[in-house]
Amino acid sequence: MSAWSSRMGSQRFSYSSQVSIGTNFTHHSFWRTFSTPVSMEEELSALESESHSNKEEYALEASPDEILAHPMNSEVLKSVLADSERTKLVKKLSEANQQNRFLKRQLQVKEDALVDFKRELATMELEIQALVALAEEIAISGIPKGSRKINGKYIQYYLRSRLEAVQEKLKEQIKDVDAAQSKEVSLFWCGMAESVQVMGSFDGWSQGEHLSAEYTSSYTKFSTTLMLRPGRYEIKFMVDGGWQVSPELPTVGEGWMKNNLLIVS
Repeated sequence: MSAWSSRMGSQRFSYSSQVSIGTNFTHHSFWRTFSTPVSMEEELSALESESHSNKEEYALEASPDEILAHPMNSEVLKSVLADSERTKLVKKLSEANQQNRFLKRQLQVKEDALVDFKRELATMELEIQALVALAEEIAISGIPKGSRKINGKYIQYYLRSRLEAVQEKLKEQIKDVDAAQSKEVSLFWCGMAESVQVMGSFDGWSQGEHLSAEYTSSYTKFSTTLMLRPGRYEIKFMVDGGWQVSPELPTVGEGWMKNNLLIVS
C-alpha cells in the first residue's frame, strides 16, 4: 500500500468541483502535481481543502447582482440603504453647490454692470449740470428781441427748465442704482469658540459664510464681510456646531424660530 501510494503521489491528479453562485453552477478543474510520496488520505484532504478555498474565492468575486440575490440580514440591509441615501445626498449637495456658484458668478456680472451704469449716469449728470449752468447764464444775460416762446416761456428759460428736469431724473436713476447695488456689511461674533459661521436668508440658508478669528488677550472676535443689497435679512450664527443669536443685533421670532434681524439700507 505504501509503494502504491508513493507511485500515485507522484502522478498528476484531476479533481473536478462545482461551485454554486446564485442559481448557476460553474465547473472547474484543479490540477496538482506532487513530487514527494503522500498517502491517499492526505491527497483527498488536500483536494477538499483547496476546493473549499476556491469556493470562498469565487464567492468573493461574485457580481453585485449575484450577491444581492442572497438574503441579507437587517444590519447589512440598513448599511446598504444608508450608503445609497448618502450617495444621493452628496450628489444633490454637489449640484446645489454648482448652482450656487453659477448664481454668484451671474450676480457678480450684474453687479459689475450696475457699477458701469452708475458711472455713465454720473458722467451724464455732470454734463447736464454744466448745460443747466450755461442755459441759466444765457437767460440772465437778457432775452434778445424777437425771441419766441414755448408754453409761455422764452426759449432760453424753457431750455433751462428742461435741462433741470433731465438733471433731476438722472439723480433719481443714480439713487435707484445705489439701492440695487450690493453693499459691504460687516458682521461680528465675540466669545470663545473654535469655529463660527453665519447662515441666513441672504443665500436661502444654504452655505452661509465662515467668520475669521481675531484673538485678543481677553476674548476672541470673529468677523466677516457680506455683500448684500438693501433689504431685510434674517440671520443666525452657528458656533461650534450649535445655533446661537447675537446679543448685538435685534431679533425676530421665538424659540427655535428666533433669528437675528439684519437691515441693509
